[in-house]
Amino acid sequence: MEIKSDFAFTPAPRIPLAIPPNPLGPLTDMLGVWEGHGFNMIWRPFRDPAVPAQDRFLELNLTTEDLEITQIKGNIPNRGLLQTDINLFGATYLQQIKDSNTKGGLHIEPGIWVNVPSTTDPSEAGTVVRMASIPHGTTINAQGTASGVIAGAPTIPPVSIVPFLIGNPAHQIPFPESNLSVPTAFRSAPGDIDGVTQAMVDNPNSVLQSALQGQTIESFVALRVSSVVSTGSTPNAGGGTDNIAFLTGAAPSNQPNADAATVSATFWIEKVKGAGGRPDFLQLQYTQTVLLNFKGLSWPHVTVGTLRHHRH
Repeated sequence: MEIKSDFAFTPAPRIPLAIPPNPLGPLTDMLGVWEGHGFNMIWRPFRDPAVPAQDRFLELNLTTEDLEITQIKGNIPNRGLLQTDINLFGATYLQQIKDSNTKGGLHIEPGIWVNVPSTTDPSEAGTVVRMASIPHGTTINAQGTASGVIAGAPTIPPVSIVPFLIGNPAHQIPFPESNLSVPTAFRSAPGDIDGVTQAMVDNPNSVLQSALQGQTIESFVALRVSSVVSTGSTPNAGGGTDNIAFLTGAAPSNQPNADAATVSATFWIEKVKGAGGRPDFLQLQYTQTVLLNFKGLSWPHVTVGTLRHHRH
């Protein structure tokens, strides 16, 4: 996704604030082209009058991914009423994900990352924001924080794909489709999931942990963003998701087909020591969980990836 070379924000009247020497802040090292691999899983709604008792299908994908991130020139003006104006600084991105086995397209996502300075009203420290559009009919605004540079490798916690009652994560309801040893017509066909293991299904983040094996991570920066509006904590970040009517459902049923209710993600920008005298390089790892609400449950849709930086 290319920004014209002569495009730059020029606010009028100008906001009389000095542009910092590193305006993108923690987003700086994300600029460029990234390529890599990962894993995707999603519980999809299923409807077939021939099998009325079955309401779900588990799709599993090994993935290949291309991600291009381009800086937006100039300072992006945000005019204030409760406090003085602020400048934002950002970058556009285009993410493309394909199935490694079938070679079919799975996901395309144009969006923007933004670095937000600290503010006085609301009283917030600096944050980062990811704004994304998904062709299935969902847009997201996920805001959160960036760490400073941390020495060593990140600790990547496990993530579960077990559905749970909406609003009650402790009340999990497992389903047999997540057991690869049990044949089923309601999971991706065996020929389409070559290389997928039970360990990956049990914990998709294990794919990220495995990618770190044999590497020396010198340092990393963590970006943690969520669409959930937090209250009573710092930062009191904004955010949200919005879905087309088909996803959210309508009268008379008032039941969603598949409402993308929340999105949370962590991105680790890692500096990796080159092996055998090769130069160090940048690596981007991420884990993202979307909660799809249907049939009274929240169904985790987890995507993970490990990408290597190629060029600006």
